[in-house]
Amino acid sequence: MISNPEDKNLVELIIKLKADKRQIWKRVSELLQKPKRSRVQINVSKIARYAKEGITVVVPGKVLGDGEIEFPVIVAAYRFSKSASESIENAGGKAISIKELYEANKDKAKDMIIIS
Repeated sequence: MISNPEDKNLVELIIKLKADKRQIWKRVSELLQKPKRSRVQINVSKIARYAKEGITVVVPGKVLGDGEIEFPVIVAAYRFSKSASESIENAGGKAISIKELYEANKDKAKDMIIIS
């Protein structure tokens, strides 16, 4: 059951991810199906703590701007706060949507981590 059927982009993304055979995309789709109030909210400081340069971070929820990141990293999330995307981009990284990551790099799942 999808928590917010009015968000057609979310529904389409979940259907695409579920259809993929790789476990990472199935796990992301499961986490995105949670109700909005239960969905992941991660601060930039947690990304800085767990990520390494060259790894793509997938956040199946929203990235918030508390904290600093000192190195470039690609972060794919369902949503970003304005300060979070600015912080990531000021460090030389990229803040992109999960859909963009899936369509561009769906075969490079071994270089990704999920932070939830």
